Amino acid sequence: MANPLYDRLFGAHAGKSTPFLLLADGQSLSHAEFLAMASRFAHALIAAGLEPGDRLAVQIEKSPEALALYAAAVQAGVIFLPLNTGYTADEVSYFVENSGAKLLVCDPARAEALGPVASAADAALLTLGADGDGSFAESAAGLPNAFDTVARGEDDLAAFLYTSGTTGRSKGAMLSQANLLSNCLTLADEWRFTAEDILLHALPIFHTHGLFVATNVTLAAGGAMIFLPKFDLDVILEQMPRVTTMMGVPTFYTRLLGDPRFTAEAAAHMRLFISGSAPLLAETHRQFEGRTGQRILERYGMTETNMNTSNPYDGDRRAGTVGFPLPGVELRITDPGSGSELPQGEIGQIEVRGPNVFKGYWEMPEKTAAELRENGFFITGDLGMVDSDGYVSIVGRGKDLIISGGYNIYPKEIEALLDDQPGVLESAVIGVPHADFGETVLAVLVPEPGAGPDIAAIEAEVSTKLARFKHPRRMVVAESLPRNTMGKVQKNVLRDAYKDAFAES
Repeated sequence: MANPLYDRLFGAHAGKSTPFLLLADGQSLSHAEFLAMASRFAHALIAAGLEPGDRLAVQIEKSPEALALYAAAVQAGVIFLPLNTGYTADEVSYFVENSGAKLLVCDPARAEALGPVASAADAALLTLGADGDGSFAESAAGLPNAFDTVARGEDDLAAFLYTSGTTGRSKGAMLSQANLLSNCLTLADEWRFTAEDILLHALPIFHTHGLFVATNVTLAAGGAMIFLPKFDLDVILEQMPRVTTMMGVPTFYTRLLGDPRFTAEAAAHMRLFISGSAPLLAETHRQFEGRTGQRILERYGMTETNMNTSNPYDGDRRAGTVGFPLPGVELRITDPGSGSELPQGEIGQIEVRGPNVFKGYWEMPEKTAAELRENGFFITGDLGMVDSDGYVSIVGRGKDLIISGGYNIYPKEIEALLDDQPGVLESAVIGVPHADFGETVLAVLVPEPGAGPDIAAIEAEVSTKLARFKHPRRMVVAESLPRNTMGKVQKNVLRDAYKDAFAES
């Protein structure tokens, strides 16, 4: 029986001794060795009581084993739910409960903290460490290296990815087999990936960029990856001579440019640098081309859609744009009020339609209806325009979402915590420009009458409640927040006021 996603990305490499994962310490894993591990893991999932359509939540460090668990979930017909490794137990609790996950796999070091989370959600808890240790790995040891792939259709769900909005709780975007497969096949073709490519992979694998773009595209092409646990500048420069391509967030490129060892000679053998997850500054484009003679290829995507647009592989990669809609993807600019399509060159909300667009939000029909039109167009929440040559530019966001270093940050969540702190009357959290992260989090606190907030104490509280990437990089105290005549806080005024807060960073 068919399982399109597994058959095309994984099963196509059965029995191949070709290299797949190359590690910084010199070890490697062939396609066949990787698939054998995935099969053992698939058996372990079934032994843990999971059935096709069940949800598997994972919060584990990046490793070959972590990636094999994704492959195992696809092969067993289980819906894969990767979680940011920076999430606290409180945050993980929501995702496990909301998704109805039947099993939570975490790092061994987090088992004590997440045990109560799993119990409260009536989910089993197993562990898997970056070194291949843990109770899940132990349960898989000795199991068969082959697994009868579970039949799934293109419309069957393959993954949940939770995305932040500006109101309410995080939403579980339901991604089907066809969503993931169609997008990676299109990208592999558009970006000219082949079995000869070796990708430098330093991205996390708990979101779209590192998992469903970088990994799936490499699998579709039959290439290999140098699979690094994180971005380490010294390691990146050491490994770069071995690779042909690299995918990264803007932070990767600003850090490379900040090191004199990154020269035109160091990048001469590379055929492609790709950037996404956050806007790349035009100045970074110019500096990169000046240093290396190559132009970074910038693209545009999001959790609900994977990739929507890309600058061309052959042709002008224009700084400040995200290129053209991908083949099979329709993009239109509409009036936020009426929803009517706007003429070319006018700014409005970006809507997209295509096989990449998700199936809706898990158990949130009202949210789905509000953002996914009946005709299939998804309202992205981003504001943009299409120029006379067809290039798409993102000019802003209709929501207050902050994107820092490629991570989405939901201001309301941080504000709710800050507002509860002693001495704080109210707060406003905004994103401000940052040379390294694209933008970063700044919090404006209004003190209670006759009292002042203890910044150090608030920072300590934030550190226990929120993932590190959500922490305000700076907290400032103001007498009041700017408001319009309707009483709404004018965050645009705050962003203007503090736009140079990290000018020297």
